[in-house]
This record gives sequence, C-alpha cells and structure tokens, in this order.
Amino acid sequence: MSTGHTITIEQGDEHVRVVHGGQVLAESDRALVLRETGSPARYYIPAEDVRTDLLTPSETHTECPFKGTASYWSLPDAENLVWAYPDPKPEVAAIKDHLCFYEVEVS
Repeated sequence: MSTGHTITIEQGDEHVRVVHGGQVLAESDRALVLRETGSPARYYIPAEDVRTDLLTPSETHTECPFKGTASYWSLPDAENLVWAYPDPKPEVAAIKDHLCFYEVEVS
C-alpha cells in the first residue's frame, strides 16, 4: 500500500551558500537536494562545509516518520536555524553527516 509520500535525494550541481547576519555559515558545491512530498526542496550540506564552530546544539528534537529524529543547532540570535538527522532511516541514509538550513542562496 502506497502512502503517496515520496522522498528523493540527488547530488546537487548548484553552489549553495548560507549567510546569516552578514556571516557565512556554510558554502558548498557538494550539497544534496532532498525533495519531499508537501515540502520545498531542501539542501543538505556536508558537515565539513558548515561552520559548526559557530553553532550551539539545541534541546529541540523532532520526529519525522520518513527521515527519523532531527537534532537542531542555534545561533545566539536564531534559534533552531539548522537541523540534521544524525541517524537517519535507511531510505534516506545519504543525508547522514549533512546539515540543513531554512534559508540558502543557490547559484
């Protein structure tokens, strides 16, 4: 039985950049593009391309029935700005060790 819910993950070919408050938080040519039914396309950026030293772990965790449990990180002026799935479900294993931001610049 199909739920009609789909998730696809592709290697992106765009340059992705995340800037907040004038500071570059992430920049990558290796982002994955996750497309999910009912949601906008999201760019998952390899952790090595993210300024994780600027992020503080949040107490927030959310559960997605399709991807698993998400952990969040914040900046002093932006709570839960970034999230990741440290132990994603097998169907979306490609997003492990990648972080996602709400706002990205794509070129």
